Amino acid sequence: MRWQNSRRGSGLSGCLENISEVPALLLGHRLDVLATNRPARALYLDFDALPVEERNVARYMFLHEAARDLYVDWHETAREIVGMLRLYASHHPHDPQLARLVEAPSAADRDFRRWWADHDVFLPKHGVKRYQHQLVGELTLGFEAFTPMGEADQTLGLYTVEPGSASQQALRRLVD
Repeated sequence: MRWQNSRRGSGLSGCLENISEVPALLLGHRLDVLATNRPARALYLDFDALPVEERNVARYMFLHEAARDLYVDWHETAREIVGMLRLYASHHPHDPQLARLVEAPSAADRDFRRWWADHDVFLPKHGVKRYQHQLVGELTLGFEAFTPMGEADQTLGLYTVEPGSASQQALRRLVD
């Protein structure tokens, strides 16, 4: 388990460390990746290997070609990511860090610029994501998004996989 910005006594460190079969991520309010477990690093990328300012889901979605290859429904997921940033921006319109975060994807991606200009918001709760991973092929994972008590600016994303499914077998191969 690797932590970039842990809070003493949060209890989440122990939780994520014990989740070993499905991906789990802890995100900050600007979609900064605060913590990941081993399956999340195997599915996405090792965010710890990136400079701190680049450990962000929006930057990953729009600035890493691997994200476009990984998500079967990239356009839908990417638009949701922009909506999540817009939701945050609606509560913190004068955040200079958010303005800096938006600069790189805006400069690099036409879709990001268009969706950002739409001002749509998105609050994830649960759903299904389809992946095409370069090492194990197709995966279909469910997800649940939670706000940890006492941590209103964080989101805990926990993934699920259907027991006995081809996705579960693929995920096990990926993590092993």
